[in-house]
Amino acid sequence: MNTRGTSVTNTLAIIEIVAECGVGITAKEIAQRLGLPPATAYRLLNSLVADEYLIRTADLRGFGLGARLRGLAAALNTPTVSRAARQRLAEFRASTRFAVNLIGFGASTVRVIDQDPDHPVPAERELTRCLHASAAGKLLLSVHSDWPALVPAPIRSTPNTRVTHAALAADIAAIRSTGHARAVDELLPGLTCFAYPIRSESGTPDAALCLAGATSRLDAMTTFDESARKCAAQLETLLF
Repeated sequence: MNTRGTSVTNTLAIIEIVAECGVGITAKEIAQRLGLPPATAYRLLNSLVADEYLIRTADLRGFGLGARLRGLAAALNTPTVSRAARQRLAEFRASTRFAVNLIGFGASTVRVIDQDPDHPVPAERELTRCLHASAAGKLLLSVHSDWPALVPAPIRSTPNTRVTHAALAADIAAIRSTGHARAVDELLPGLTCFAYPIRSESGTPDAALCLAGATSRLDAMTTFDESARKCAAQLETLLF
């Protein structure tokens, strides 16, 4: 018997079921659906969680898709950045000394789709793994009414990272009020980022224009708020 093949097949079947049923499906339900012994299901689930293909829900009873699978989904749904959009980004970058990056949104993940050539994203892995620690990630969370399911157990990226749902709820309320997100020293020490929504025809943010720079220059960054909002609005018709 090819036990490796059986293990791989069962692992893929588990991922399919979690994707189909959504966040919260339990190990018992997965085992029953696949006809697996509970011990086998738990072993495969623990392996998928350890490798970041799945995440546990806040109550530790259920499962959802993890960062690595959400990143794959985002890659499959990344919008094409047109020549006109690239030109508009280049114009905005020329007007500021800060980093200007275009971030795409999946259902529950973010991904860099146009990186500032002069200011590469310094923590791309952390950006995709820690939605709660970046401005783009918080902007995405603000779209979801069930956003706690996407960050069941927030990890601390820096001493300033919000790691409680109460603190994140306050940030998300502010985003919904102001229309943009910010993260100050939360993803990396000394790094501040603002994220402005770029909406598709449905009216929901499908990408973000992100302005990033040293926290010591936070006041200077805020002077670009109006021009960043204008650029994000112009990119809507160029991207979607």
